[in-house]
Amino acid sequence: MEYKIQDIEKTFNAEIVQQLANSEYLIKINNNEKNLKILNMSPRSIEFVLDQKYHVVKYLDNTTSQMKIVVDGVPITLHRHQKLNEIVFKNSGESAGGISQLNLHSQIPGKVVKISASEGTTVKKGDVICVLESMKMQVSIKSHKDGTVKKIKIKEGATVAKNDVIAEIE
Repeated sequence: MEYKIQDIEKTFNAEIVQQLANSEYLIKINNNEKNLKILNMSPRSIEFVLDQKYHVVKYLDNTTSQMKIVVDGVPITLHRHQKLNEIVFKNSGESAGGISQLNLHSQIPGKVVKISASEGTTVKKGDVICVLESMKMQVSIKSHKDGTVKKIKIKEGATVAKNDVIAEIE
């Protein structure tokens, strides 16, 4: 998978090549093989040894296409797919010819984990309307235009299919 660190122009590729033992792996980072041993893993952090050097990574925030982490005390933002936010936004409600439509659609199937706007709320293009969870990733569904939320068509905890109407925005 391709990753990019914020403010650094180059991207890098990382992959697991082989599992050597329980919690021990041979990985490849930009075609350089490294030994990785995971010492402790929790939902908020991971401790590991990479090529005989100890590291601690704490997870701060995990959104659509980026993950904010602290590696050995240094804050870093990883972009998992540089164009994912663009792709999600483009497919969330723009119609042909760039004319915005009334309905904001889901571009992915998923579970509604948070609704950020309510009926009557004034929103700007790009404001988060809700957050969906799909394949263990949280995806922010953003307003496709400036306007007022006329109707929210989803409920927290419900599931939506691709192209389901999330909200009506006038």
